[in-house]
Amino acid sequence: MPRLTDIGVLPSTTESKPSRIKGQVQPAARFALTVAPSVIDGLGVFAAEPIPARRKLGELRGESISVTEARRRAKGRERIHIVEISDKRAIDATDSTDAVRQINHSCGPNAVLRIRQGRVEFYALRDIVIGEEVTVHYGESHHEGRLRCRCGAANCSGRL
Repeated sequence: MPRLTDIGVLPSTTESKPSRIKGQVQPAARFALTVAPSVIDGLGVFAAEPIPARRKLGELRGESISVTEARRRAKGRERIHIVEISDKRAIDATDSTDAVRQINHSCGPNAVLRIRQGRVEFYALRDIVIGEEVTVHYGESHHEGRLRCRCGAANCSGRL
């Protein structure tokens, strides 16, 4: 099961739309996103342009490491950015500057995290309006129910 952990803190950034040239490496964000203070926790990611439902927002990039190493790194850290992409591999985005690394958890999310071909991708579940915070449901996390959820959703489970 993929694990997404607490989202850390980076300076505010805005990423522009990528060009769509075949064979060109695409930026992590497919839509303009802004990193700013969040009422959920620390910093969050906000739509800087309308994002249509079912469209890819972007992908989380980072260091490919073993799950064993990922779990070692997760211990003792207050904020970590790790997603397990298989039983053996994980992506550690601790040093990444990609805006999507700041996406906060919500029990009533507007986006979803998907593992596809070894990549951690984010897709809009519904239309997201300008200024709305982008959120995903972390699912099983390294917090193992020890962290209080502050998403404010009507269906909030209360713990991560």
